[in-house]
Amino acid sequence: MTKQDVVETIAKKSKLPKSEVAEVLNTALDVITQNIKKGVVLTGFGTFLISKRKARIGRNPKTGETIKIPAMSVPRFKAGRTLKDAVR
Repeated sequence: MTKQDVVETIAKKSKLPKSEVAEVLNTALDVITQNIKKGVVLTGFGTFLISKRKARIGRNPKTGETIKIPAMSVPRFKAGRTLKDAVR
C-alpha cells in the first residue's frame, strides 16, 4: 500500500477531499520526523524512537575487503499491543 493508497482509503472512509487528507497525513509525518529524537508514542499503534548502533567492522561482499562502519543513529518503530493483536 502506497502513501497515495492510504490517502484514497482515508478520503473514502471519512468523506473528506483527498487534498485535505494528504495535507493532514504529510503534516503528521513531518511532526513525527521532527520529534522522533524525543520519542513519539501513538497509544495502541506504536512508538517511533531513535536507536544507536555501535561502530563495527564489516566486509565488502564484492571484494572481501574489510571496512569500518561508523557508529550511527537509526530510526526504530516498536509496535503497540493493538497493532500486534490486529496482525495476529
